Amino acid sequence: MRRLLILLLLIVSTSALQAQTYYPGSWGDWEKRSPEEVGLNADKIQEAIEYAQAEESDNPRSMEENHYGTFGREPFGDGIGPFKDRGPQTGIIIKNGYIIAEWGDPFRVDMTHSVTKSFLTTTVGVAYDRGLIRNVDDKVDPYMAPIYFMEWDNNQNKADQFKESKVFQPFKGEHNSKITWNHLLRQTSDWKGTLWGKPDWADRPSGERSEWMTRDRFEPGTEWEYNDVRVNLLALAAMNVLREPLPKVLREEVMDKIGASPTWRWMGYKNSWVIIDGQQMQAVSGGGHWGGGMFISARDQARFGLLTLRNGKWKGEQVISEEWNKMAQSPTEANTNYGFMNWFLNVNKDRIPSAPTTAFFHLGAGTNMVYVDQENDLVIVARWIKGSAMDGVVSRVLDAVE
Repeated sequence: MRRLLILLLLIVSTSALQAQTYYPGSWGDWEKRSPEEVGLNADKIQEAIEYAQAEESDNPRSMEENHYGTFGREPFGDGIGPFKDRGPQTGIIIKNGYIIAEWGDPFRVDMTHSVTKSFLTTTVGVAYDRGLIRNVDDKVDPYMAPIYFMEWDNNQNKADQFKESKVFQPFKGEHNSKITWNHLLRQTSDWKGTLWGKPDWADRPSGERSEWMTRDRFEPGTEWEYNDVRVNLLALAAMNVLREPLPKVLREEVMDKIGASPTWRWMGYKNSWVIIDGQQMQAVSGGGHWGGGMFISARDQARFGLLTLRNGKWKGEQVISEEWNKMAQSPTEANTNYGFMNWFLNVNKDRIPSAPTTAFFHLGAGTNMVYVDQENDLVIVARWIKGSAMDGVVSRVLDAVE
């Protein structure tokens, strides 16, 4: 009898705890609380908002203009995906699951640049949870069917391409065959090749031009390099395994389940089309480096941030396994401030010294920041701020915790 009472008490306690965990409804259905209701100082929250607004990025609001003033100056830097002009500096603060402050234009759909990589990682997590990727330390090549690019036949002489490969096999060769899913997820593969007209060496090339095409390759896993060609390769590899367009997988398995709006879109490039199972599919971009990537509102960014805050759980359902979310938050050996892309960790407090070492953030150019703080049950979305203002925004919100 005593054991039965203990068991009943545990069930009641667990149910009460779950009832206290708030999740928003669908789309615009998100309960708001005042800062005081969740234990925050309202004056200091207002100070954080005013600081963020004063620190709006001074880059052009035209993303195309901004591209050609930055990444567009790299070799083969022409845009091949869509660009969209951005809106005003925008932000949302989520405490205990509730919106306690938002400003700017939180429902406006804008490019989110490299935060797209976090959505890509999550989609790879779907493949992992389905058992389509058995182990992240497996080499990628055995998983890859030959990839057939979709090309328009403009009546070129067929003899000009005689004996040329008609399929793409990106993980062949002495170096590329060593690459694992883990290397791609952590940006430590040093993959060699060209994808969608962009050579790997053309993205953020070093100042020493003589080394761009001739340098020795680092052993996979030993050197971290932020490189969007290789990010796009992961997106292509994931689609090859899932045999479905990644936006479709993300919508069905993640975004619809967390009540995201129907306004987000994940864009690829005009030349990133392949044929899988007789169907035309567009391989999406892992960021907005040459256009494309995730176009999304701050509200939907906040939902995704809340999902990662809760380690993949939403309203009693484990949308993405906790195992996957914990791996994403684990440090990369070659860069201890990085997990799976685009989980930036705060282990060394380099970018956000005011935050706990356990905090992490999804980060994209702009600056687009989705700050996730599990110790304080806090998510902060700050879009179109100066990179130097990240800690200033976070520190002012943390100062409001009473």
